Amino acid sequence: MHCPFCGHDDTQVKDSRPTDDGAAIRRRRFCAGCGQRFTTIERVQLRELTVVKTDGRRVPFDRDKLARSVRVALRKRPVTEERIERIVNGIVRQLESSGESEIPSKQIGELVMETLKEVDEVAYVRFASVYRNFREAKDFEAFLGQLSEPT
Repeated sequence: MHCPFCGHDDTQVKDSRPTDDGAAIRRRRFCAGCGQRFTTIERVQLRELTVVKTDGRRVPFDRDKLARSVRVALRKRPVTEERIERIVNGIVRQLESSGESEIPSKQIGELVMETLKEVDEVAYVRFASVYRNFREAKDFEAFLGQLSEPT
């Protein structure tokens, strides 16, 4: 593992611990070159995922991009960082266990919306407004009307 501060390629693990949900291992490392300490997180990856965009492009799945989107939707909502990590881990697990290595971006968006609807309705509406590209107030009205209908 290269040091993020000086680029030295000899870093040593000083401490390893599982994360709260047990889905990853947090490692504290020490750089022999510059003496700095830093943390890495190691996760299980079942398969390489490729996202198929709506225009047909194929890009590697980016867990960090998914996590950023979920965090933006949940910003200033009463949801802990640990819960956000569990949400993201759950979505990634569902994608990896689907058996497909190419996942349409639409499927990822729908999965995030389903999850956010269960967690926080405000975050659900925020994410939907970007994902479904709301342009006017009436788009929000129509969406909120669907949300309040009994299922």
